Amino acid sequence: MLQVAFIRENKETVLKGLAKRNFKNAEQLVEKTIAADEERRAIQTELDAILAESNKLSKDIGMLFKTGETQKADILKKKTVQLKDKSKDLTESLQNKANELQELLYLIPNIPNEIVPNGVSADDNLNVFQEGEIPVLHKDALPHWELAKKYDIIDFELGNKITGAGFPVYKGKGAKLQRALINYFLDKNTAAGYDEVQVPHLVNEASGFGTGQLPDKEGQMYHDAQDNLYLIPTAEVPVTNIFRDVILKEEEFPICKTAYTPCFRREAGSYGAHVRGLNRLHQFDKVEIVRIEHPDNSYAALDAMVNHVKSILQELNLPYRVLRLCGGDMGFTSALTYDFEVFSTAQDRWLEISSVSNFETFQANRLKLRFKNSEGKSELAHTLNGSSLALPRVLAGLLENCQTPEGIKIPKVLVPYCGFELIN
Repeated sequence: MLQVAFIRENKETVLKGLAKRNFKNAEQLVEKTIAADEERRAIQTELDAILAESNKLSKDIGMLFKTGETQKADILKKKTVQLKDKSKDLTESLQNKANELQELLYLIPNIPNEIVPNGVSADDNLNVFQEGEIPVLHKDALPHWELAKKYDIIDFELGNKITGAGFPVYKGKGAKLQRALINYFLDKNTAAGYDEVQVPHLVNEASGFGTGQLPDKEGQMYHDAQDNLYLIPTAEVPVTNIFRDVILKEEEFPICKTAYTPCFRREAGSYGAHVRGLNRLHQFDKVEIVRIEHPDNSYAALDAMVNHVKSILQELNLPYRVLRLCGGDMGFTSALTYDFEVFSTAQDRWLEISSVSNFETFQANRLKLRFKNSEGKSELAHTLNGSSLALPRVLAGLLENCQTPEGIKIPKVLVPYCGFELIN
């Protein structure tokens, strides 16, 4: 979340940033937040004065007892009781106001970086890079859901029987190719300096708030009410929360982590051909990269992450493009996001397969993730993350773009991982 001091001191900047996001009721919410902060600070000032007076009276009472002036001491003791009662009421009021302020801050999204383009939807995103030739397929080419059925490698109906729509079963060479992609992505990431971690697939409420999924994405998360735990929508949540309530040393930067996890998203109300097959699932596999950076280096780190994902797609020989998301299409927590999309020739459209984002201090403020700077002062770190990569649409792109009349040709880089060159 944004720091309340920043909102108070940079109100116009905040409103301008929220306007770029097309965020509704921004001025009303910002004014309400500033007012709540002023009330909180007023209560704190009054409480501090009362506590200071109470401490002074305690010292005076001690001196009076030493000098034998017990009658005067008793009068002051009665006053300290009154002050204690008032301080108790003020402490309760302060906590209530602090809670109110926190809830308001949770509702305000991050401020976009100045290079974020204006726009209201995905149609306004800026294409900043494109690479790879779009293949010309044979006349009998099929979309991936038909290929999955033809070669018996993914069973959507069986997944529907076991669980419901959006939970496919991978079979035979489909399962092996899925595992091959996971191992390949992890090997690429670790070779690039990312330390691999295995993390829980369920997180507590504090973790959901820490990275900003709560309260913004609560409706998209699977929730176990009995234990108040959430199935993760991305490994970003548990990996980044490793550093919640941590004070780092400046020399520890950069911190680079990678993790494979299944991911779970409810995606309520998603229907139609554009979400058919692997295009949108409730459970899917993803390999994530997370970085904790010094504020001075976070945008150089973002560029490095973008180039890293490019290198993977180049090796897979998939046609792809990179989009800089406009203000209206950005995630709640992001300051700047680049989306990667692969072209599906069989579907004749682009499929999103990765988002790489810099959150600046937005998550770190929620996480209380700080470091000691060169002057010995505590400062908020910057957090970044990216898909490297999300498997379903990568797999869809591979199946569709690599199909031939003889079968689906496996990219050379994956053959050592899966043990076969052709799905037929």
